[in-house]
Amino acid sequence: MSDDARDLAEAQRRHWQNTYTAHPGMYGEKPSAPAVHAALVFRAARAEDVLELGAGHGRDALYFAREGFTVQATDFSPTGLEQLKQAAHDQGVAERVTTAVHDVREPLPLPDASVDAVFAHMLLCMALSTKEIHTLVGEIRRVLRPGGTFVYTVRHTGDAHYGAGTFHGDDIYEHGGFAVHFFPRHLVDSLADGWTLDDVHAFEEGDLPRRLWRVTQTLPR
Repeated sequence: MSDDARDLAEAQRRHWQNTYTAHPGMYGEKPSAPAVHAALVFRAARAEDVLELGAGHGRDALYFAREGFTVQATDFSPTGLEQLKQAAHDQGVAERVTTAVHDVREPLPLPDASVDAVFAHMLLCMALSTKEIHTLVGEIRRVLRPGGTFVYTVRHTGDAHYGAGTFHGDDIYEHGGFAVHFFPRHLVDSLADGWTLDDVHAFEEGDLPRRLWRVTQTLPR
């Protein structure tokens, strides 16, 4: 990692810590639409164990737990995960949720073939280089069981903020303190190499609105 990339990663870590501290439960308790979709996909695949990457304060991880899944939630913000753990206790699902502070630039802290499904809402389009994204998807492949499902969402190059703000290279732009790696379609396709690419669904979220793809891909048995 270059010095500039390391500085950006550390700045983003501080920014998210400060944001969760200043705005507890900032995304509310209602699950995201992609999480609702993912729960249906995971249930159809008979998944039981779900790993969520970039879980934040936990609105989606808690939804998966309420739906009966066992959830391992990771994020690089200890503050967000503390809010998640408290909410899990308050909602009576603490026995189905575990958390771990983790930066996805590092290997996932899980054994090979140890989870049935992985979910990541806008985690892959954070301030990660293309190389780091490919390495992460390789780690996801490692921890998934054969036939496991990966559902993720990313902002793409058709988003209104693409090309706006501070450019950090590699299709990464920082706007309002948040750095985003905007995905071209060929990156989605390359990340599905060796997988079955089940679906690439375009949708919008938020007031801008943000423009995203919801990607579903399955590991061959």
